[in-house]
Amino acid sequence: MTMYAALLRGINVSGHKRVPMAELRTLLTELGHGDVRTHLQSGNAVFSSASDDENALAAELEQAIEKRFGFPVPCLVRDGAYLAAVAAACPFPAAELEGRQLHITYYDQPVDADRFAGIDAAAYLPEAFGLGDRALYLYAPDGLGRSKLADALSRTSVTKGLVATSRNWNTVETLVRMTAPPKTAHAGPVPDGAPA
Repeated sequence: MTMYAALLRGINVSGHKRVPMAELRTLLTELGHGDVRTHLQSGNAVFSSASDDENALAAELEQAIEKRFGFPVPCLVRDGAYLAAVAAACPFPAAELEGRQLHITYYDQPVDADRFAGIDAAAYLPEAFGLGDRALYLYAPDGLGRSKLADALSRTSVTKGLVATSRNWNTVETLVRMTAPPKTAHAGPVPDGAPA
């Protein structure tokens, strides 16, 4: 079984597209997934599945949500190993920053520098961004709500054709922990005469 995170886009914002987390957990369980848990109200769920097809898992969840709640919700599904690798590849000193200063935007497909060529990065300093595997890292020292670079990065001309959803660093780290494989106890040598 593989641990996955489901990242739902744009739910429970100002009373719109309301998806209670208890109902999301029930829905994931009804879809046959195990170890279902949620984090915060902004659309973060983890679950285990025997499937190795993230796109199929996301499509199944999107269909189930629309059927249950009556509106579409774009979903990305990523396994724990991917989430850990993306966090580890962060080009900014995450350990030295507050969680609200650093964000990852996850995309449904790879993105390259050409897509962002029209953004004059120097004009937004000290804010900065970097690209990863189907991900963008944003350093916004004053937080996302006051970030002009975040606005530029989310323009339709830049994001056209992409499904994207962002998480702050606190949530990134929590999802990495929640989808990590269980730690196995180290079995040391058994002393002579002790029961094995």
